Amino acid sequence: MKAFRTMAVLAAFSIIAGCKNTADGAKKDAEIAADKSAEAAAKTGDAVAGATETGQVKSAIMADTRVDAGDINVDTDEAKKTVTLRGTVKTEAERVIAGEIAIAKAAGYTVVNNLTVKK
Repeated sequence: MKAFRTMAVLAAFSIIAGCKNTADGAKKDAEIAADKSAEAAAKTGDAVAGATETGQVKSAIMADTRVDAGDINVDTDEAKKTVTLRGTVKTEAERVIAGEIAIAKAAGYTVVNNLTVKK
């Protein structure tokens, strides 16, 4: 987070330096830099939240002895509040159980179970 703030400050200074040296120009440039910093912070927050959700769901599936999670991938789209399971499992029961675990662990998210059964 410290590095992000430093980058935001440097970005603000570089924008201000490139603008006319008027008070209005500096103010407008500062507003633009602040908006861009806020957008970047929101994207970073979404990425962290998505990664956290992915890790929690994957860990829960791996911890359940009824499911072989070796070929299961978990992806989270934080903006859409969606967790997607991809990969293969040995049985239909494992596919269903993995989906149920994801639903229980990812409260507030839609779970898309795209797991397939190995034949």
